[in-house]
Amino acid sequence: MLSFLSLKSHGLKAKLSLYSVSYTPLKILCYYHSTADNNLNDDDDDNNNSCNIHTSPPPRKQHLQQQQSPVRSICSLVWESYSQQSPHVRLLQSPSLNLSVNPDSLTHEQAITVVASLASEAGSMVALSFFNWAIGFSKFRYFMRFYIVSATSLIGNENFERAHEVMDCMVRVFAEIGRFNEAVSMVIEMENHGLVLNARTLNCVAGVAGEMGLVDYAENVFDEMRVRGVCPDSISYKLMAIAYCRMGRISDMDRWLKDMVYRGFVVDNATCTLMISTFCKNGLASRGFWYFDKWVEMGLKPNLINFTALINGLCKRGSIKQAFEKLEEMVKKGWKPNVYTHTAIIDGLCKKGWTEKAFRLFLKLVRSDDYKPNVHTYTSMINGYSKDDKLNRAEMLLSRMKEQGLVPNTKTYSCLIDGHCKAGNFERAYELMDLMGKEGFSANIFTYNAFIDSLCKKGRFLEACKLLKKGFQRGLQADTVTYTILISELCRRADARQALVFFCKMFKVAVQPDMHTYTTLIAAFSRQKRMEESEKLLAEAVGLGFVPTKETYTSMICGYCRDRNVSLALKFFNRMGDHGCTPDNHTYGALISGLCKESKLDEACQLYEAMIDKGLTPCEVTRLTLAYENCKKDDSATAMVLLERLDKKLWIRTVNTLIRKLCSEKKVGMAVLFFHKLLDRDRNVDRVTLAAFTSACHESNKYALVSDLSDRISKGIVSVNHLSTKESQLGFDEAELEG
Repeated sequence: MLSFLSLKSHGLKAKLSLYSVSYTPLKILCYYHSTADNNLNDDDDDNNNSCNIHTSPPPRKQHLQQQQSPVRSICSLVWESYSQQSPHVRLLQSPSLNLSVNPDSLTHEQAITVVASLASEAGSMVALSFFNWAIGFSKFRYFMRFYIVSATSLIGNENFERAHEVMDCMVRVFAEIGRFNEAVSMVIEMENHGLVLNARTLNCVAGVAGEMGLVDYAENVFDEMRVRGVCPDSISYKLMAIAYCRMGRISDMDRWLKDMVYRGFVVDNATCTLMISTFCKNGLASRGFWYFDKWVEMGLKPNLINFTALINGLCKRGSIKQAFEKLEEMVKKGWKPNVYTHTAIIDGLCKKGWTEKAFRLFLKLVRSDDYKPNVHTYTSMINGYSKDDKLNRAEMLLSRMKEQGLVPNTKTYSCLIDGHCKAGNFERAYELMDLMGKEGFSANIFTYNAFIDSLCKKGRFLEACKLLKKGFQRGLQADTVTYTILISELCRRADARQALVFFCKMFKVAVQPDMHTYTTLIAAFSRQKRMEESEKLLAEAVGLGFVPTKETYTSMICGYCRDRNVSLALKFFNRMGDHGCTPDNHTYGALISGLCKESKLDEACQLYEAMIDKGLTPCEVTRLTLAYENCKKDDSATAMVLLERLDKKLWIRTVNTLIRKLCSEKKVGMAVLFFHKLLDRDRNVDRVTLAAFTSACHESNKYALVSDLSDRISKGIVSVNHLSTKESQLGFDEAELEG
């Protein structure tokens, strides 16, 4: 028995059969401690040979006496400690043992013998109790054969559930010391020794691998176990999705969630909150909302935290109306919004610039008996007022917050500092940073980013660099936003080479660029017509799993149009929907301008019409470019039709600017048509437009046109409107139109 239990290697040379052994340590223990040792007769010996040394002595008695004395003692102690536990505890779990045994006095082989003997003679729960006691000591905790023998002994008892428990424990323990792969291999090998792999095994391996960041390895094990006949359950898919979520691999997370839905599995409430928050954080709120609706349809009963996460996601993307609809739905289902729900809505209202509406909700919380504003609520309001340039109110809330006994944190101060920096109040911003330090809060990278961004935009780049250097000396680490600010400023200065140096440095110091970083560089190269570099950067970003934004596509389209490659610009325009991007008026304007440069006016007009059909308002340059290009082709009728769809104010402004442009080109014959059309709609004649028209007619010797127009103005009693210089500049930028 002893040599058999010692095993070879890890004890997997042959499947154990503990029932075939005649003498085990507990039987020997019974023999030596039996009170019948002095009074058993020969008949008794025949009937109970397991405890009679005279008629059926155990083999190698002296050897066993020498080697098994500690084993017998420990087995006895284990049984005594186990027996002291209540039957209820023993039934539900393996109780904790109170053994007065020095683990250092117990060898590995003796521990193996004890657990195998206990499993054979005293039962699985007693053996498991000893197992749990032993792995509390590092001597046995990292001894793999101990786990193998324990599990195999339980398999011999057909207690497969407890055997799985031992193997799961082995996987977790050996992951602690970098032997995770070895442990998993051993778990799979145990199938050859009677332990059938199941979803529990898979979930244990996937969970541990996910915690270690070994998601690709976890997926390989997942596939191998499916090949071996294991049917994954909802927990299996959930663990894989969570693992990818932790790694920030959102597309892979989405893939597993999609597969999970396809197989009819529903996530739990905690996972629902995590997934929604992750999608919203990564700009994929719509995807998160789709899953939420799908899970509810499949039977998930959302709780207060789920609804709050959903409302927070809607608010962060600016969908305030939908957020209030969800709030109403939540209340109808019996959930009462708490301070975190209200704070999410207040934050969303502030981000939309609706600070007064947010403040009214804030006051309701102040007057409420159930929920009072917390630090996060005050911080959201302070942030809202700071961004709205209402710094006096923000400062007032900071004081009020302190009066209420709430302690402002680093984020609170940083939001206020950001507001003062954007307003150019750097002196007050520096005062607040000093105050932070006095109150025990260290300025973080967000605080420094607020300074650096505003200093760069105010042209104080060197001061920004000096401040950042001080931060580094204090142990601060630059983040993605820091590098993006610096790269953006260098691109603004047309120093793309130095911007690339900073970009490369990000990878060296293990700071991950985001899509905004890539878009900043793409836009810079596109402005320089270096489209090959822009294409490479875009391909690299997509390869890293980033999703191009509307701004990314608009930059690419602008670059191709500048490079007079409108066919590629159209190709990228048509691909925007692939990444859920909707073109805005700037995107349409860039493409229309590019088509006009290549004299593709029909396509440009079609885009213009499509743009207005979608409710977008063409910018000044787009309106003028398209109308002027048609006029250059002597097609004033088309130009007039295009402008007809504008509202009256925009139409008047555009026509005034177009007349001045036509006059500058000495196209007075066409200009007069628009002028008469203008007088039909507006009796207030723009002084600048009238002067430009009069001057052009005189220079072209078209005095009759001036006379006719003057007569109409005088008969119609039309007043001359003096547009401000600012309005005139906004109405038309000739250099921009030419470009």
